[in-house]
Amino acid sequence: MQIYYLALYFFTYGLLGWCTEVAFAAVKEKAFVNRGFLNGPICPIYGVGVSAVLWFLTPLSGNLPVLYIASTVLVTVLEGLTGYFMDRIFHHKWWDYTGQPLNIGGYVCLIFSLVWGAACVIIVRVIHPIIHEALSVIPFMLGIVLLIPLAVVLFADLYVTSSSILKFNRQLEAMDKIAGELRELSDKLGETIYENVMETMEIKEEGKKRLEERIEEPRERLEEYGEELKKRYEELAGQRGRIVRRLVSAFPKMESRHHKEILEELKIKLRDRF
Repeated sequence: MQIYYLALYFFTYGLLGWCTEVAFAAVKEKAFVNRGFLNGPICPIYGVGVSAVLWFLTPLSGNLPVLYIASTVLVTVLEGLTGYFMDRIFHHKWWDYTGQPLNIGGYVCLIFSLVWGAACVIIVRVIHPIIHEALSVIPFMLGIVLLIPLAVVLFADLYVTSSSILKFNRQLEAMDKIAGELRELSDKLGETIYENVMETMEIKEEGKKRLEERIEEPRERLEEYGEELKKRYEELAGQRGRIVRRLVSAFPKMESRHHKEILEELKIKLRDRF
């Protein structure tokens, strides 16, 4: 029964966490933003975090100072590990507390940890008894019937979202490669023009025309290749799927570990478009 209730807690608090994030974004952005890593109305980190707090710290509910300290430490560890492993798996930092005092790697910071600790105390001592009482009304078999499709949808959402992010990473890599080729092409074209000018200044007048004819064709080829690269770059920049657009809106401080400049450029294009 404990596993059964933990599963119910996960989905319940994941949904409530999503609602909280959406409400916060609505106040801040004056618009609806589908917050969270997944497409559905759930923030798994809230579900996991609150379930872990309830599992480990409920025995401490009678000691307020100890409950607060333990809650602060536990949620800080969970948030830090989640941010770290999501960064390593998907090569993006999804939130960044770098500008906040006493942060660790930008994944956690003291101010938010203290806030999360206070929120957990309120949940354990005030909110959760009400939630548990409401969930206890659901018949066991009905709860199982509800949990199975919820779990299937959750894993499907996780698969779709993860696949989209990995595809987006390949897109960023391709754009970064093209940007590098454009820089090399620009340098090569600049060197060609420089050499042309210097040689033209040194040779006699009758040789200028022959020299210009000799370099004109390769210069045109370089310019044509450059236009092809620019066209391909713009095509890739325009291939932002719905999930990627949502994630960029949901995580405005998201940073790419390997393609930071390209991602920032895409975020600017996305803001200008919408």
